[in-house]
Order: sequence, then structure tokens, then C-alpha cells
Amino acid sequence: MRLGVLDVGSNTVHLLVVDAHQGARPLPAFSHKADLRLTAHLDDSDRLSAEGEALLRDFVDEALQIAEDKGVEDLVAFATSAVRDAANGEDVLARIRADKSIDVRAMSGDEEARLTFLAVRRWFGWSSGRLLVVDIGGGSLEIASGIDEEPDVAISLPLGVARLTRDRFTADPPPPEEIRDLRRHVRAEIARQVGDVARYGAADHAVATFKTFRHLARIAGAAPSAEGPYQRRALSDADVTDWAEKLAPMPSAERAGLPGVSESRAELLLAGAIVADAVMDLFELTELEICPWALREGVILRRLDMITG
Repeated sequence: MRLGVLDVGSNTVHLLVVDAHQGARPLPAFSHKADLRLTAHLDDSDRLSAEGEALLRDFVDEALQIAEDKGVEDLVAFATSAVRDAANGEDVLARIRADKSIDVRAMSGDEEARLTFLAVRRWFGWSSGRLLVVDIGGGSLEIASGIDEEPDVAISLPLGVARLTRDRFTADPPPPEEIRDLRRHVRAEIARQVGDVARYGAADHAVATFKTFRHLARIAGAAPSAEGPYQRRALSDADVTDWAEKLAPMPSAERAGLPGVSESRAELLLAGAIVADAVMDLFELTELEICPWALREGVILRRLDMITG
């Protein structure tokens, strides 16, 4: 069965087409994405601008045409933090639903954490024991922990890299006082959640997903993506602390010269390193293994379960 997932993220909007069957892993067939940076299109009242909505509508048009061309039988569409938290986010999605005949809905932060956890569980399997899964997106940070396919606890915090960069930094590179303020803010927000996660027990396997952790692991020496998804990649606490310090004085142009860091992601990397450093320190993690599956794969797996169950 050919499935499509349209992921309206806070930074990147992505259509992923996969061939998926019950009992088999989803095989990517086609990918189309654009860095719309919807977080940057939120005004002072946290409303998505007309320009931001127009960019999104244009991408949806492209995605629907591609899905038709690629023979997609079932298309699942969802929006995450930037649209979910926008004051007019539901109005924007309602207009797109009416005009484009696509059922795109805002996904809650809790569901985002749970579906990402499902993808990680399916990738690593039951032998991983209790999983702790961390995902830094453009608009939010998700943390989930559990022993089964449904986590015992799922948390979403407004600590995404695009949101923090937009709201907390005024220069490139940011002045030291802004970096310190961000570090204090991030650690205070995460520290409030540590007890809720820790009371279920220590993780047997700590895992990170999404691009921020992949970029940090790559600049710390992990294998490039060209070597395939089965190559083990991990990020140590020592490396993330080291790179959080190294990235601070670098302008974005210099960060873009680091291994695996694109120009579009370079501006966001410092905020991501600060969040990653805080997570690993406060949860006392010495290493995070990078999982190639994340939210989109979780959505696909859940959809398959519903169709074939």
C-alpha cells in the first residue's frame, strides 16, 4: 500500500511517500520538502501571517499533486507546534481543509511525543527495555519514557530551536548574556519535568530523534547520512557540552561549514545544542543513540495499525 504523510512542521514542511504493508517496515518511495520556517512568520500576537499562510497553501498544492502523481492511496496530514500554537492556527487549517479538500489537523504535543516514541520502539524493539526518547523540533521539545509501545509519560515543551532562536537571540552570533539567559530558561523548564519522568524508573536505552541531534552527532564525528540508516550513531554528554561552548561564538556562516550542517539549519544549531546539553545533564544521560525514525514514521505505523487491525 502506498501511503503519504504531510508533516507541517515549525521549520520544515515535508511530504513523505512510503510503500507500507502489515508486518514490514515502511520503505521510503519519495520525499518532497521545503524550509518554510513558519515560526518566523508568526507576528507579535502569535498569529500566522498572510505570507506564511500563502507559503503553506502553495506547498499543500504541490504535495497534493505529487501524491496523485506518485499513486498515493491514503494521505495523512498534520501540523505541529508553529501552527498548533498560533492564535489563528485553527482558522488557517480550516481554510486549507475547505479549499484543498485535505484533512489536515493540528497534532497535540502529547500525541507528537507518543507517536515519536512508537516509531523508536518499533525501530529498536523490545530488547531495549525502558526507553527514554527525546526529540527537539522547530517549535517544541518532546520527551517520552516507557516500557511498552505506549509511553508511561509524554511531555511537550515550547523549547524548539526555531522558536528559541527567534524569541531569544537578537544577533548572529548572539551576545553572551542572551546565551546565558536562554540556558537558564531552558534548564528551568526541563527541570520541572524531570521528576515526572524519573518516577517511572531509569531508562535502559536513551534515544534521540530528529535533525538537531543528528547534526550535533555528525559534527561530533558520527557517520554521515550517506552511510545509511543502519550505521550506529550516538551523541555523548561530553561532546554536546563541548559543542554548545564551541558554537556560541560562531556566526551562522561558520557553522554552515561544519560537517553535515546546512545553511538553513546553521542559525538554529546553537539553540539546539543548549537544549540538548540541558536534557542530557538534567536526566543524567551519558549518551543518546540517534534513531533514524521519528514522528512521520510513527504516524505511518499508527495508520497501518488502524487499517490492518
